[in-house]
Amino acid sequence: MKKAIRLLLVTGFLLTAPMLFSQPAPNNGEIGGGNTNGGPIGGSAPGGGAPIDGGLSILLLLGAAYGAKKVYAMRKEVSE
Repeated sequence: MKKAIRLLLVTGFLLTAPMLFSQPAPNNGEIGGGNTNGGPIGGSAPGGGAPIDGGLSILLLLGAAYGAKKVYAMRKEVSE
């Protein structure tokens, strides 16, 4: 039963992944190209793209700290 559920989930993820693009198609379905930069027609997007580096670094640091805490607790438990 677990194998069937796992197979169903993996198949579902693989079939839906192509639909989950973060950017629209280059021509947005318009004849002649259309707007390809995601902003107002004829101009650039206001504000530009959002950087993800700051938040990603914090999340990686917190994840490493949490993992180190778990390893420390496990070693302390084993030694007692």
